[in-house]
Amino acid sequence: MARIGGSSDTKPLCFTGHLDVVPLGGAPWSVDPFAGEIADGKLYGRGTTDMKSGVAAFVTAALHIAEELTKGPGLVLVITAGEETGCEGAYHLAELGGALGDAGAIIVGEPTSNRPRIGHKGALWLKATTKGVTAHGSRPEDGDNAVYKAARAINQLEDFDFNIARHELLGKPTLNVGTVHGGMNINSVPDLAEIGIDIRTIPDQNHTTLQSQLAGYLGEEVELEPVVDVDGVLTNSADEWVQEVNEVMTGIQGAIPEYETGTGFTDASVLTPAYGGAPTLILGPGDPFMAHKTDEYCVVERIEEAETAYIEISQRWNRR
Repeated sequence: MARIGGSSDTKPLCFTGHLDVVPLGGAPWSVDPFAGEIADGKLYGRGTTDMKSGVAAFVTAALHIAEELTKGPGLVLVITAGEETGCEGAYHLAELGGALGDAGAIIVGEPTSNRPRIGHKGALWLKATTKGVTAHGSRPEDGDNAVYKAARAINQLEDFDFNIARHELLGKPTLNVGTVHGGMNINSVPDLAEIGIDIRTIPDQNHTTLQSQLAGYLGEEVELEPVVDVDGVLTNSADEWVQEVNEVMTGIQGAIPEYETGTGFTDASVLTPAYGGAPTLILGPGDPFMAHKTDEYCVVERIEEAETAYIEISQRWNRR
């Protein structure tokens, strides 16, 4: 947490980002993933796009105009860990009581190629467990195979229908089976299997109700337990501050931004309600299509562009 200013009745502007990264993946990298090498105008490394470049840009922007920010609403910077695994850092800060302070609007520096996004989907990650009875692998009739039950559940999940209309901005909800684990050794009937289910939701979907629906659909052989449960975020595109940021980005990029949304969740799922529903934009220099990929990179020019944008957005806010 970092703060500057606050000598105004207007609440400060919040910039937020996370420092944790996902694993490297199984494929070999052609560059050192932790060296931060620059080549052909690109900064390479795990976390460059998602989202250390965004954090670097807003921290540098704040330092650049720190003196003028001492008078006026100022800024609050919220830098977290644990975002990739369910916004644990943001939840921790929100639960401390008074640690976050106030904010009148929020910019999340997640990768958007510096195209403002007014919201993103929610996420419900579930662990589905099937149980059986172990036995010798040569006598499967003596056991009850949990992996077979999991396989049947996976086939059902592939055909699951949310039975809900598309949202005009966020599209349709999605379901993906991301992990499957079952058994401890080849020559035994497995008595336990687990499936990782990743659901991305749209407004009007209640996560508790959705879990109950899915439990009924899969039947009694499958037990469901939530692993991550975060709501989506959606700011009104007509909001005065959103229009102001679009004006800034139009001047920098030379084109009026369209109203976009994202599929992946961010710390805004926690911070936006913690800050009383403050208008929120996701706006950062990383390329969203490079996030979590092998040989991840961020174009250096985009980082500089984001810093310029963050400076002007902050200066305009500070004149309120």
